[in-house]
Amino acid sequence: MLDKLVAANPGPFDDNTIRHLFKQIFQASLGLMEEKKKELLVSRKRRAEDTVIELGNVRIGGGQPVVVAGPCSVETRAQMDTVAKGLQQQGIVLLRGGAYKPRTSPYDFQGLGVRGLEILRETADKYGMVAISEIVTPADIELALDYVDVIQIGARNMQNFELLKAAGSVNKPILLKRGLSATIEELLFAAEYIMSRGNEQIILCERGIRTYEKATRNTLDISAVPILKQESHLPVMVDISHSTGRKDILLPVAKAALAVGADGIMVEVHPEPSVALSDAKQQIDLQQFADLMKGLLESGFLPKNHTVSVK
Repeated sequence: MLDKLVAANPGPFDDNTIRHLFKQIFQASLGLMEEKKKELLVSRKRRAEDTVIELGNVRIGGGQPVVVAGPCSVETRAQMDTVAKGLQQQGIVLLRGGAYKPRTSPYDFQGLGVRGLEILRETADKYGMVAISEIVTPADIELALDYVDVIQIGARNMQNFELLKAAGSVNKPILLKRGLSATIEELLFAAEYIMSRGNEQIILCERGIRTYEKATRNTLDISAVPILKQESHLPVMVDISHSTGRKDILLPVAKAALAVGADGIMVEVHPEPSVALSDAKQQIDLQQFADLMKGLLESGFLPKNHTVSVK
């Protein structure tokens, strides 16, 4: 074709210029075609149907919203036993608890580490629950496989690319939180790091972003939920505790999250929030959690049969 274009050249450009110009045009066209082929693995264009994460009989992204609950940090066996028992009475089977705590201040409680994972696993097994906990370094990913059912990658590590690669190399669901100042596109590319390594079990989590507003701890980007659901086939959850940092507005925020299509919500629950070793101000106690669940059930934001068994 290039020879035909050169042969038909009436001027004023010489033949070499024509060859150079059209080579550049052809290369650009091929590049665009190649980019089209490289639609992100997490993209809705790549997969039309929703991804559903199955954890026993629990389905995340299957059309029935779920609730993830538990303390910010695993502190003691007694604490975890009390909260798990209370959550189970409300039909909760997705138990969260932090063993590794990346804190803003180096002097704040950093978590119990492996001991925390052990307590979380023991508690989850005792009450037939799914264990969810954050891992902060690539070296601990393999270790986590023995203790947790879902590996959480927190907001501060959303662009820890070596951690994302390690998470992509294991056969374990990953709950990926949006970074404090991350765009939606950056969150999707972070998920792509995981999926490109072979792990397709990813749950996205909107947990609020940093803005100039001080009324809440962070600003919940509620529009991110329908946008993520539109752009990606992955399930999307909303952390109503970190996004607000306030106990008094959890119910309306939870309703808003579920109303715009979130596949579930995450909330921090502690037996005695006032003495919690981390995030004491935003954690709710078991009675407040029961009231939250009652509000969601009575208003139809959670199905009456939301109670399920893991096994």
